[in-house]
Amino acid sequence: MKYLVRDKIFAIGDDYWIDTEDGRHAFLADGKALRLRDTLELKDPSGRVLITLREKMFSLRDAMTIERDDQTLATVRRKRLSLLRNHYRVSLVEGTELDVTGKILDREFTVEYDGELLAHVSRKWFRMRETYAVNVVREDADAALIIAVVICVIRMDEKEPGHDD
Repeated sequence: MKYLVRDKIFAIGDDYWIDTEDGRHAFLADGKALRLRDTLELKDPSGRVLITLREKMFSLRDAMTIERDDQTLATVRRKRLSLLRNHYRVSLVEGTELDVTGKILDREFTVEYDGELLAHVSRKWFRMRETYAVNVVREDADAALIIAVVICVIRMDEKEPGHDD
């Protein structure tokens, strides 16, 4: 299933829909500005919060957390000592680790678990400006979690020294 996601998703105060490739609303991205950090909630079409992304202002380059029901679900970090500059590791609380590799700034990268492709991110499938697609290839995958991982990785990569917003 392909999902259309708009770039600059952390524009505070902005709400917008992440749609499926056939135009159905899948998730509402709800941006909130708080005192010390920015928060983005992914909600289902009925308004129930599925995932919360927290961006701590002073530790953004180190890690971002993904929460579900006020509990940390995953932590996203740039992989240290990697020969690939664009390599992130996602550690889920139950012990699973996901790898994100590819050209993050170009929106051409993959999310894998133990060498198996879970999702492919590409700007090529759609010609809309500032939009990329997240193709979740495993039917049993948690699409909200994968979209949250993609958003975190892009946000962290954009904040690396030498990258402009």
